[in-house]
Amino acid sequence: MLKQIKAGVLNVAYFESGPANGTPVILLHGFPYDVHSYDNAAPLLVSAGCRVLTPYLRGYGSTQFLSQNTLRSGQQAVLAHDLLAFMDVLELENAILAGYDWGGRAACITAALWPERARALVSGGGYNIQDIPESINPQAPENEYRFWYQYYFHSERGRAGLAQYRSELCKLLWRLWSPTWDFGNEVFNQTASAFDNPDFVEVVIHSYRHRFGLVPGDPTVEETEQLLTKQPKISVPTIVLDGETDGVTPSEGSEQHHFFTGKYERRVLSGVGHNPPQEAPHDFADAVLSLV
Repeated sequence: MLKQIKAGVLNVAYFESGPANGTPVILLHGFPYDVHSYDNAAPLLVSAGCRVLTPYLRGYGSTQFLSQNTLRSGQQAVLAHDLLAFMDVLELENAILAGYDWGGRAACITAALWPERARALVSGGGYNIQDIPESINPQAPENEYRFWYQYYFHSERGRAGLAQYRSELCKLLWRLWSPTWDFGNEVFNQTASAFDNPDFVEVVIHSYRHRFGLVPGDPTVEETEQLLTKQPKISVPTIVLDGETDGVTPSEGSEQHHFFTGKYERRVLSGVGHNPPQEAPHDFADAVLSLV
């Protein structure tokens, strides 16, 4: 059953299942996906006795801002603060944090800066904390072309394109990023309704402009953003999941392990793209349960 709770600057929509006294696990989705990424992984965790919480991120589904005056920021620091506020209001001292893409970023930041709040970490794609000062430097062309959508969002044409063609654009990204995943219209449409959130476009556009230093961030999290420029290490027990056929973040990108200083394991998922919990739910659940 979908629940709503006021946490920080948001009224967060989330699903909860499993025993109230079970090991808490927070599952965090990415862009352009939603909570349905975990439809098949979450029951596996519940059957093992976990308390599973799956929130819609800001700008998705029925998660809403409490004030019209709050900046519709999508920068990395606000995602982590949203997660902390969600945990605080639910009186969760700590939890296993698991996610990918935007959700993996929120989980990585929380694990790095507030390790006492993360019992363990499962991160799709590895170390997801952005190095914004480094973003000004070009990458190899083979990497640059994968980010065409980000550069598109830097323009007003891109903002208008996302607003007008949000479903078509996001479906294209699904196909490009998970080329071996035959997800079908029913699966995509179930998620696409989450993009109808009135703040979706603004949050997405701000996210992809802020990470390149093109727009200012939310001043309330500036201290956190400054800490992230130091690329903090992650000391909590971690399992990294890499999709072998990920079309936007090549699996070899997380072969560098120097960001993880605690117990660490990396697993490469054969035939899996950018959305590991939905493409390989058993593998994702197994990674979480390995850390319970």
